[in-house]
Amino acid sequence: MNVGSTTGVSFTVRPSPAHRGHPSRQAEPMTSFDELLSNVPISQIAEKLGVDESTARTAVQAALPTLLGGLQANAAEPAGATALVGALDKHDPGLVEGQGAVDIAQVDVADGAKIVDKVFGAEKNTVISALGSTAGTGGNDLVAQLLPILAPIVLAYLAKQLTGGAAAPQAPAPAPTPSAGGAIGDILGGLLGGGKGGIGGAIGEAIAKNAGGALGNVLGGLLGGKR
Repeated sequence: MNVGSTTGVSFTVRPSPAHRGHPSRQAEPMTSFDELLSNVPISQIAEKLGVDESTARTAVQAALPTLLGGLQANAAEPAGATALVGALDKHDPGLVEGQGAVDIAQVDVADGAKIVDKVFGAEKNTVISALGSTAGTGGNDLVAQLLPILAPIVLAYLAKQLTGGAAAPQAPAPAPTPSAGGAIGDILGGLLGGGKGGIGGAIGEAIAKNAGGALGNVLGGLLGGKR
C-alpha cells in the first residue's frame, strides 16, 4: 500500500513474508463439528420426540460427539477403518448436501438403529445410560430414539468428506493404518477437535474398556467443551 511521509514523498509498504498466505496452512480440511451440527434438524427432532428445542439441542450436542467417538474407536484398527469406509460407500452424501438441515423424513431410522448397534456393540446401553443421565438430555428413552436419527446423518456427512464434498480433504485418501485409521481417522479426529489424544479417542477408550463411569465423566467433559 502507498503511505505518505511528512516530506511529501510516498513509498510502498510490501507485506512481510509472515503475512503472505501459506498454501500448506490454507489447504487444511474445513470439516468441523459445527458444520455437522448445522445439518441436524433440531426443530424437527424436537417435534418428533415430543420435547422442546432446548432439550433436543442439548441431547444432540451430547450424542453427536459420542457417535463420532464410537466411530473413531472403530476406525483406530485397520479392519475397523476398512469396514467403516465400506459402510460409507452405502450411504448417499446427498442427504447432507442441501442448504441447511436435512429433512428428517429422509432419514432412515431403521438403518440408523443398525449403525448404532454396530458402533457401540455391547456397550450401547452403557452409552445410552451415560447420555441419558446427563443434565438436559431428556433421559434414556429420548437418547435411545435420538441416536438412530443422528447416525445416518453422521455417516452421510462422513461419506461427503471421503467422496470429495465441499469440505473434503484435498489429498487422496490413504490406506487405513493402525495408528490413524487412514483418511477417515483424520476426518473424525478433525471433527472431534483433537486427533490423537482428543475427546473422541477418550470416548473410544472408555467404551473399549467397558468403563461406564469413565464414559460418564468423558461425556460431562464433552458437554462442557462443546457449549
